[in-house]
Formats: sequence, C-alpha cells, structure tokens
Amino acid sequence: MTTTASVPPPPPFGRALCAVVTPFTESGALDLDGAQRLADRLVSGGCEGLVLNGTTGESPTTTDTEKTALVQAVREAVGDRASVLAGVGTADTRHTVQLALAAGKAGADGLLVVSPSYSRPPQDALAQHFHEVADASELPVMLYDIPGRTGTRIEPDTMIRLADHPRIVAVKDCSYDLLGIQKVLSRTDLACYAGCDEHCLALYAVGGAGCVSTVANVAPGAVRAVLDAFDSGDTAAATRAQHRLLPLIEAMMAAGLPGTVTAKALLTALDLPAGPVRPPLRPAPPGTTAGLLSLLARLTTD
Repeated sequence: MTTTASVPPPPPFGRALCAVVTPFTESGALDLDGAQRLADRLVSGGCEGLVLNGTTGESPTTTDTEKTALVQAVREAVGDRASVLAGVGTADTRHTVQLALAAGKAGADGLLVVSPSYSRPPQDALAQHFHEVADASELPVMLYDIPGRTGTRIEPDTMIRLADHPRIVAVKDCSYDLLGIQKVLSRTDLACYAGCDEHCLALYAVGGAGCVSTVANVAPGAVRAVLDAFDSGDTAAATRAQHRLLPLIEAMMAAGLPGTVTAKALLTALDLPAGPVRPPLRPAPPGTTAGLLSLLARLTTD
C-alpha cells in the first residue's frame, strides 16, 4: 500500500537473499540432491532467503516440472531457516499464473514475478499482468524490474500504483535508476531489494530492504557482512565490506559473461553443487575460472 512513512517496515523475506543457481548433473539433468546441499550451505553461510527459478537459476531452460521439484526440494532442505521465493515470471500471463499456483503448492513463501519479455506491454497492461498473478495466488509477490533483459521498464509510477495491492510487497530492482527506486521507497511500503550486487549498500543506505545477490552463491558471508555492518551503525565498515566485494562483483557480473556462468564456474571449481549450464549458455573458459578463483581467495583471506 502507498504511504508517506520514511522508515520502511521489516523486510518481508529477510535482508540477504541469494539468486540461486540451479544445479545440474554432468548429463544436464536436474540435481535435486545438489540443490539441497547448496541451499543448506547458503543458509548456513548467512543467506536469509533463497530465490529459485530466476534468471540466475536458468529459468528459461528449465521445465515447469523441474521448477516445482526444485522448490519442493529446497523447502525440505532449509525448513523454516530461510524464506524461499520462486521465480514464476514468463511472457504469458496465464502460464505465469499456473507457475505461481504450483509454487505455492510446492512450499514457496513468495513469488518473484518479472516483466513479460519481448512483447513490451504498455504500463497499464503490465500492471494488469501483475495484478492477475497476485490475485490468483495467496503468496506475497516481489516484482522484478530488469528492463535491460525484458525490454520493458516497470516505471516508478506503475510500482507506486501496484503497491496498493495487498500481496504485492517487494521489488527486485535492476533498473540502474537510483532516483526512480528512491521515489518508490519514499511513497510506498514496498520492500526494495538491490538486484545488482554493486548497488547493495547504496540502496540499503537510503532505505532499501537488502539485496538479491548472485555473488552470494559463492560468498554469502561477505555479502551478508555489508548489511550487518550497516545495521550495527558502522557505516565505514559497511563501506569497506562493499569495496572488498567489488573486484569479485565486477569479474562475475560485468566482465562479459552472465552471472550464472561465472557462479557455476566458481562452484564447480570449489567442488560444490552446480554442474554445467544449459545451452544456449556456455561454460566459462578455464582462464576465466582461474581468475575468478583468485579473486574469491583474496576476498576470503584479506
């Protein structure tokens, strides 16, 4: 709902959330045992919420059956130690509603709903899409604004209107528009999560709820440390923690390869559940993996 309050309510899904990769076996099948082991490691390492079946989780190339099975398996693994959100966004409203209902039955605590891709609906149609999904399910909804991939921005004014829906409670922001998301923060109760790791502290400092981090797949404690330091009142320590993460963030998220590819490369090199990526993605070159490992080692030893 819209509000003029300057202090946001407690984050609905926790603060430090991970956009989790989907582990596959070497043959490319869904690895549910690996997913459970990875989920347990992430929660033990500091993640308060796990976001499954998002882009980092290769949702464009997993089936509906696989998506549901993944939510069920991770729910069993983490119990009530962390929130579990299910990515259900597609380019088809009816299909998105079907996935939302299935996620609820599988044990999800919330839904991540991205803008429909490619069709580029106008803002009124986009708002109706989100309303239909939120109306169909009893679960709280996190909107996902990533116009660089979908082709459609959820405009701040549209988010402000959507905040009146009782089950639309949060936003994952990948708009690269700090002014726009602050407008949403100042005029609604929506919990605004940074979806870009480099914006975690900046958004948190102006009232954001936390982050949905890809880098947390390999460094959950380091991501959590930024938020913990800020909450303790030590803003200098929070800044140092964010700056320590920057080389790894840049290498994983801004060096030409998708975060899914770099996260899986690191997890595999560390002998942790990940497996291959599915086409059209391709694995990281060996030299890239070696460089990523070096940056991760420096992060954990400095």
